[in-house]
Amino acid sequence: MKRNIVIGLLPVILTVVQSAAWATDTTIPQLWETPEQREERMQWFRDAKFGMFVHWGPASISGEEISWGMADRIEGGHNHMKVPRKAYMNLYKQFNPVKFDADEWLRLAGEAGMKYIVFITKHHDGFSMWPTKQVRFPEGDEFAPHYSIADTPYKKDICRMIQQAAKKHGLKLGWYYSTRDWTHPDYLQGDNKIYNDYYESQVRELLTEYGPVDVLWFDHCFGNWDQYTIARLFSTMYRITPGLIVNNRAARGLKGVPPEFRALVAADFDTPENRMGTFQYGRAWESCMILSPHPDHGGWSYRPDGKTRSLKETIQLLCSAVCGDGNMLLNIAPMPTGEIRPEEVAILKGLAPWTKKYSQAIYGTRGGPWVNGPWGGSTHRENIVYLHVFQWNDTHLTLRPLKEKILKAEVLTGGEVAFEQTGGEVTFTMARSHQNPIVTLIKLTLDQPVSEIQSGQ
Repeated sequence: MKRNIVIGLLPVILTVVQSAAWATDTTIPQLWETPEQREERMQWFRDAKFGMFVHWGPASISGEEISWGMADRIEGGHNHMKVPRKAYMNLYKQFNPVKFDADEWLRLAGEAGMKYIVFITKHHDGFSMWPTKQVRFPEGDEFAPHYSIADTPYKKDICRMIQQAAKKHGLKLGWYYSTRDWTHPDYLQGDNKIYNDYYESQVRELLTEYGPVDVLWFDHCFGNWDQYTIARLFSTMYRITPGLIVNNRAARGLKGVPPEFRALVAADFDTPENRMGTFQYGRAWESCMILSPHPDHGGWSYRPDGKTRSLKETIQLLCSAVCGDGNMLLNIAPMPTGEIRPEEVAILKGLAPWTKKYSQAIYGTRGGPWVNGPWGGSTHRENIVYLHVFQWNDTHLTLRPLKEKILKAEVLTGGEVAFEQTGGEVTFTMARSHQNPIVTLIKLTLDQPVSEIQSGQ
């Protein structure tokens, strides 16, 4: 009897021993690095401010939401469930985006001022946009064993083309990978070992065969911590790519996370979704925003009825992100042909001259010293502050006092501004005719570097 008890406890004992080993693994930066080391690893991301998000795949043929449009899925609510499961899973047999041009996509992104791309390699529907070597369905199943781009009429390696184009145009490369998988037959079955081995092997492929990779962007887990090998995943990723940046969704949603591994849940940056994040100076964040939202709150993937945001709104969203000390990841939803819809191309082209002309107020800055409000916000770099003003009180803008002395104020968007600085407030005055209809950018030169962030307007 005692022998049987010991044998029964072996899996638990082994799990505890393995967890202790991973917790002391110095290859995982989130568990060991100092704040200074993290800032150094995150520096390019902090400076980049603006990236392109791309949701695309066979789901675009349906015109319904990627993954969520599948009926009879195992997770999530009843929203978007429009396409019968079998019909959805067979869309790959029709996917032939002959007009796809990765070079054109990434050229548009770079000219629009985007500094990195995050591309959907596998969404919750389990379809792989690269010719993965991992087997999903057994031989003889009704679906292709690898269930990947190699099984489509198109056949070409889309991830490879994205990687090469990103390198050509000087953009950092990020892969989105969904740990959730609504079509893998072994997902969350038993101890989840078969699925863990499958998805971790796919992540390894993306890092080793398509590197260098700068960002891995996961999208939530479901189940319990002990059903996954998250620490093993992180150790593998950082042994391959020591400088990798990981978002806060690799283990988000799991129950029973041990205290020593909570840093892996938080990872490197926060990801408010389809809403603009609030001011947050101490930790990196990135708002992922849909460029062409659908009335049903979707629009990540191609939806014919999605309405593209105006150029004004898009620019103000970017300003709000950087003034809040964050980034904006702007989502593009290509059509089934591989082309970016004309309305979205127009916005990217409209952004190009604006981000180039006013780059000094965006890139390589930090949020503050004034915290965002309905009026707009501010960014700074050493002793230079940039006001991003959306709304004036007629001809005035009054802000909280600043410790540093303002030496000069110049309007980057044209016109003139006057200011008065007292111990109790700072007031700026500008004629309505000089106020820019999108955002008025004012450059302030201080007598010394910014020393503190204000608590409000």
